[in-house]
This record gives sequence, C-alpha cells and structure tokens, in this order.
Amino acid sequence: MAPRISSVRLGLRRSIVANQMLLAAATFIGVVVSITVGQVIDATPFFAGASLLFAGAVSAVLLPWDRMPQWWAALLPIVDVVAIALMRETAPLAGLGLLWTFPALWIGTVFGVWGIVAVSVSVTVVMIHQSIAVDLHRFSASTFLLPFVVAALSTIAHFTARRAQAQRELLEKQSAELRRAVDRARRQEDLVTEVLDAVDFGVTRVTAAGEFAVTNAAHARLLNTTDVLGREIEVFAADGSTAIAADATPLARARAGEVFEGEMVWYGGPGEDRRALSVTARRLPVAENGEISGVIVSRDVTVEEQARRAREDLVASVSHELRTPLTSIIGYLELALDDDSIAPATRDRLAVAERNASRLLELVADILALSATSREGVGVELELRSTDVASVVRAAIESIAPRALDHGVHIDASGVVEARAVIDARRVRQIVDNLLSNAIKYVPRGAAVSVAVLQDVHSVSIVVADDGPGISVTEQARLFERFFRGDAVRNSSAHGSGLGLAISRDLARAHGGEITVRTARGEGAVFTVRLPRNPREGE
Repeated sequence: MAPRISSVRLGLRRSIVANQMLLAAATFIGVVVSITVGQVIDATPFFAGASLLFAGAVSAVLLPWDRMPQWWAALLPIVDVVAIALMRETAPLAGLGLLWTFPALWIGTVFGVWGIVAVSVSVTVVMIHQSIAVDLHRFSASTFLLPFVVAALSTIAHFTARRAQAQRELLEKQSAELRRAVDRARRQEDLVTEVLDAVDFGVTRVTAAGEFAVTNAAHARLLNTTDVLGREIEVFAADGSTAIAADATPLARARAGEVFEGEMVWYGGPGEDRRALSVTARRLPVAENGEISGVIVSRDVTVEEQARRAREDLVASVSHELRTPLTSIIGYLELALDDDSIAPATRDRLAVAERNASRLLELVADILALSATSREGVGVELELRSTDVASVVRAAIESIAPRALDHGVHIDASGVVEARAVIDARRVRQIVDNLLSNAIKYVPRGAAVSVAVLQDVHSVSIVVADDGPGISVTEQARLFERFFRGDAVRNSSAHGSGLGLAISRDLARAHGGEITVRTARGEGAVFTVRLPRNPREGE
C-alpha cells in the first residue's frame, strides 16, 4: 500500500507543477499583451494579481507537495482564482477571465466533485461581484456563462481523470497478471529444462525452418557430429557398414520436415569407438499462431545393439557347429532303419530318435536362416529370376501333403493360378513352407487349409488361410517377433521355435514386399504375402 500512496503523491506534485507553470506562461502572455495595447486601468492591483500567480508557480516548484497534507494543495487554485479576479477587474477588456480554466481543470482533476463546486461558486461570486457591486453596467450574459463554462470544463476534467485512473488501474492489474504469467512460464521453462537435462536421451524441438528451438544436454552429447580433433564423424546405416550422406542422416531428414520412427544409425566407422543411436522424428500439433514444428528424440542403443549382435553371432556359430553332426546322425539313423534285420522294438526306438534329430535339424536351419536375415535383410543373397509363383506354391503343397494327410488336414489349392514375378524361388518356397507348416501344425484334425495366388498390375500375392483357433488381438502385435509363441501354442503338443514367421517376414521384405495377417480368436487366420512383380523397378 505504501508504494501506491507514494506514487499518488508524486503524481500530485507533478500535476501541481505542470498546471502552475502553464498558468504562469499564459499570465505572462496576458500581462504583456494587456500592457502593450493599453488595457490596464489600475496597474497596482493588476500587477499584484500577476505577482500572486507567478509566486504560485514558484511555490509549486519549490515546496515538497509529496510530503505535505493534500488539502494544502487546494490553497493554490484559491489563490489563482483571487489573483485572476484582481487582474480581470483592472483589465476588463483583456479577456483574462479565460485564465480561470487552468485552476478549474486542475481542481476538477484532483479534488473531484467538491473541487468543481468550490471553483464554480468562487468564479460565480467573483463575476457577480464585479458585474453588480463594482459596475452595474458590466452585468451581462457572460456573468453566468463564464462560470458555467468553467464548471463544465472542470467537470469534463474530473470525468476524464476518473476514466484515465480506471484505465491506469486496469493496466496495472493486467501488467501484474502478465508478470505473474511470465514468472509462471519462466518457472515451467526452467523445470522442463531441468527435467530434459536430467534424462539420458536427447530431445530437441525443430521449427518449420529447421532451427533448434529447444534442446537438452543429452542431444548435444549424442548427436555430436565432430570428434575431439574437430573432424566430421562418419554416419552409417543400421548394418554398420553402409555410409550415409550428410543430407540423408536422421537429423538432416527431421530438420527437413520428414517423420520417421526408430531409425537406427551408427556414428563412427567400423573398428572405431562408435555409438548406435535410435532416432525418432514426430510432428507436433499446430500451434495457435499456425507454426508447424517437430520433435527429435535420440536414444543411445549401443550396448543393446552390441549385445544383440553378440547373441546372434553366438547362436549362429553354435547352430552351424551343430548342423554337421546332426546331419551325420540322421544319415546313420536312416541307414539303420533301412536294415530289415533289426528287431521291431529297436526300429521303433530308432524312429523316435530320427524324428527328434530331424526336428532338431529343422530348428538349427531356422536359426541359421534367422542369422542371415537378422539385419534388415542385409546378408540375404537373392537370386532373382522371372518365375511362375504358382509352380513354387504347388511344389510346397506337394512336399507337405504327406504331413497334412497324417494330421487329417485337407489342403485346397484351387485358388493357385499362374502368376509370374521376379523372385528368388528358393526363398519364396521357404516362406510358403513356413506358412503351410504352421497352418497344418496348429489347426485341429479335420480342418481345411486353402492356398491361393492372386495378382494385379504391380504385385503377386500368396494367401494361406485356415479355419483354426485364430490368434488373439493381444498376441497379434508380437506375432512376427523372433522366438515368440502364443500361450495356446505353448500349452499344446505342437512343437516350434517361434522363428518361422520372423524369417518369412524378413525374406518377404528382402524382396521389397510384406507379409500381413488377418485373424481373430476362434475365426481362423489369413496370411497374405505380397511380392512386387519386379523388385528392381523400385531401386
């Protein structure tokens, strides 16, 4: 409250000084003109009134009005009214009554209604006194018109001051609210900055012009593109060996407005102290001002990637070492089973061993195939030739027909029609084998599996549908993950590694295609492998 009182008193002092200085300047002009044209009748009271006005101007400057009671300021307009009356009486034709507008405006602004009444009464009394008591012939319309004009000006000044005061208070409230809002925004910004700097992944907001608006310390550390010697660090694709141009890095693409998810890149060449980053770029909602921006999130996945590669190398190495002895074991078991001299009981035991060894060999083959396709298709050597896809599908059906017969499953191949495409027949056969094997393995006895080959201008599709138990919605999201097997499958007698679908998807993508599934619990499953007619056209 004290600062408010201080500002009011300071404003009062400024208004007193301004009003008295303007009145003194107007009085000086009036005195000079009146003397020059010879309108002064009696010089003594005339100069006495002028002296009072000049004295009021001097006191307005020298006296400490901000430390004096406010009613003292009311003495100045009273003195001004009296001094102007003296000057007007001794120079009636000079029009000095107009000077009353200065104290009227000021007193209406500062003292409100009571000031208006006081100055109006004072001017009216003076006018009547000068018009009647001094010289009856001077009584005219101006006797009442001038006090009315003075009262009107004082009233206008009062309402103008009130309006200005209200606007000033409103602006002060708005200014205070704006300061509080700025303080809150600054605290929130500081909090966000502290939180972003505390996390170990990089976060950066990019404007539509590609400039960094907000960034944290982890971003600068992870996406640093120069080494300790100031040299540019090379950037490689997910395989770790394919170099990426400067304008094709995830950071450059995000700054250009591209949106992507989980792009993995390597910073540093093979054999160096390199790091793997997973970078995601997303578009933020459009701001109220229409500004379009995005956010880049980068995460260091070096440890996870190195661990994954070490695991795959270990699994591939062990699987490769197991393959040779398993092949030998199966060969000798088949020779033993061909011997008619062995006892039936021994033959049954050898058949069990041969089946389990064959299953183990299939598992090893799946793991080796997975290792070959583990890095987004890199390492898969495709021998692309123009091939009838239907012939590949029919060969797979003929191969698996005996197993389907043992399981009591009927395969409907009526939808297989001729359709040529540039494919690797061996790899596509592997995809179809996996899909047919799963269908026969998991459908109930007596069920049916239908196979079809569809085609359009740009692609050929292989469709494998069954009327089995179907797959739940929660498990569909993980269906193509490596080593994943659903709860119903794990609890059944059907054996599997959980690698077939993952391998099939990688092989389909290596062709530039995709594999999708449409299924629901209790409604069977429909797997569709879409392959481009000529993968080279997309290169």
